Amino acid sequence: MKKQLFILLALVVAVAGIFAFTTSSSIVGSKTVDGPKFKWNKKVHNFGKIKQGVPVETSFEFTNSGTAPLIITNVSTSCGCTVPKYPKEPVMPGQTKKIEVKYNAAAMGNFSKTITITSNSENPTTVLFIKGEVVKEGVK
Repeated sequence: MKKQLFILLALVVAVAGIFAFTTSSSIVGSKTVDGPKFKWNKKVHNFGKIKQGVPVETSFEFTNSGTAPLIITNVSTSCGCTVPKYPKEPVMPGQTKKIEVKYNAAAMGNFSKTITITSNSENPTTVLFIKGEVVKEGVK
């Protein structure tokens, strides 16, 4: 009987502990957490028709709409034909900067490339896109 009472008491304490942890996590989880945040002017750029072998460029402008410095730790692309240039220094709250992208197409036809941004923002990975159609020199 004592053993059953002890098991019942242990079970009640465990359930109470789980309930207390869940409740406190919910309260903490509902708070607005401040930090760095991207606000993009666009996430997709369509070059339209571009000439084969002629580099084209665009930029993706962003503002740190958060309350802490935004640090971009890496920018990678889906192929070697796409070259990004990005700010290496922290972007302060309210500050606007841009990521410049240069694309040099060798292959003919439609293309869609990605630029992946890694940072300390609330969403640590952001994907930007460039797309268009590569045509022969002289075709409009």
